[in-house]
Amino acid sequence: MTVPLIKTALPGPKAQAIIDRDRAVVSPSYTRGYPFVMARGVGAVVEDVDGNVFLDCTAGIAVTATGHSHPDVVRALTEQAQRFLHMSGTDFYYEPQVKLAEELAAIAPIDGGVRSFFGNSGAEAVEACIKLSRYATGRINLIAFLGAFHGRTLGALSLTASKAVQRRGFGPMMPGVFHAPFADCYRCPLGLTPETCGAECLDFLEHDLLVHLVSPDEVAAIVVEPIQGEGGYLVAPDQFLERLRALTLKHGMLLVVDEVQSGMGRTGRMFAIEHANVRPDAIAIAKGIASGLPLGVALARASLMNAWPPGAHASTFGGNPVSCAAALATLTLLQGQLVTNAADVGAYLRAGLAALAAKHAIIGDVRGRGLMIGVELVRDRQTKERAGRERDAVVAAAFARGLLLLGAGANAIRFSPPLVLTREQADIAIRLFDEALTEVSR
Repeated sequence: MTVPLIKTALPGPKAQAIIDRDRAVVSPSYTRGYPFVMARGVGAVVEDVDGNVFLDCTAGIAVTATGHSHPDVVRALTEQAQRFLHMSGTDFYYEPQVKLAEELAAIAPIDGGVRSFFGNSGAEAVEACIKLSRYATGRINLIAFLGAFHGRTLGALSLTASKAVQRRGFGPMMPGVFHAPFADCYRCPLGLTPETCGAECLDFLEHDLLVHLVSPDEVAAIVVEPIQGEGGYLVAPDQFLERLRALTLKHGMLLVVDEVQSGMGRTGRMFAIEHANVRPDAIAIAKGIASGLPLGVALARASLMNAWPPGAHASTFGGNPVSCAAALATLTLLQGQLVTNAADVGAYLRAGLAALAAKHAIIGDVRGRGLMIGVELVRDRQTKERAGRERDAVVAAAFARGLLLLGAGANAIRFSPPLVLTREQADIAIRLFDEALTEVSR
């Protein structure tokens, strides 16, 4: 398909009709940034119901890692569906689930053997990590970070601290959760960069939170995203993650890494935590693991997961055989060339976006790893005043030109395309983004 190719006003008549139907029957809690109505997709290219063609730099919120409808993934899930659709790994056995657990154990950066708990989403993977941390340590308290997004189920929501609207009206939250500042290098009050960072932002956690609010020996786990997703695509410096690991080891806490958005090759490594060479106790993954099918996995050190007995935790549909088949095909593709492509094309795209800063004063920062890139928009580079309204306008202007983007945090734009994105497509994304910035700046 030629991309982009905009044939109608947006939304087109067919899209508008579906949107009108949606408004009558679907929950208004969903956040729809612009009126895109999907009809089909191939790789990093999608078409709406009116025949308009877009370059997709969202991947369904970093989900379709292998691109839309990759033939190997479609073949794998179709073959499995023809054998059987469901038998519930909670009460029975089937090989796709066992094989996937074996594959994940072989690649997870966790020491001491790895076991998997299967759920249906990132929130469920985080919930499993919460329950496992409390059960295995006998402690109840958890520490997360401001700006974090770990899901919307009540336990995961208690860790989430991205936007107040996500928590508003749902209290009280799960007790025993404390939040500390995350490493936002762009707004570091000490003026440190990732290269000069000594992780001083963790001083509050270590010398205040753990002294005045909660005793270290009552903390089950610290839960962290190596790169905050909804928080604005903030990249934690290696030193930040290294100091966290040292802190947890010192006090017998677990380190739980949320790789729901950053994992599965998106950053140019299979797991983002590998950039810091840190070995956590547990990892939550989802999104890209099954290229679009629902699957979430809590990976943990075997000695931890061995602690809970049969019946302690389970999921009827978690590790569905069709989703497992899709995940196995996805892992094969990732280990073939897609992780390498994410690193290569990601570096190319990031450099191209950074170059736009010379032309557009509204660009305050370009950050990320691999094909997980955030562009922060500001009204003034000196004051770093957040350009939230302008960010929304740029996303809308890009959509009008045939480029799908999403916001992140208060004023950042995320680029999280399928990992099959080519350099040629990256050039298209840069050009369309440039045009959108020019329109809004005027």
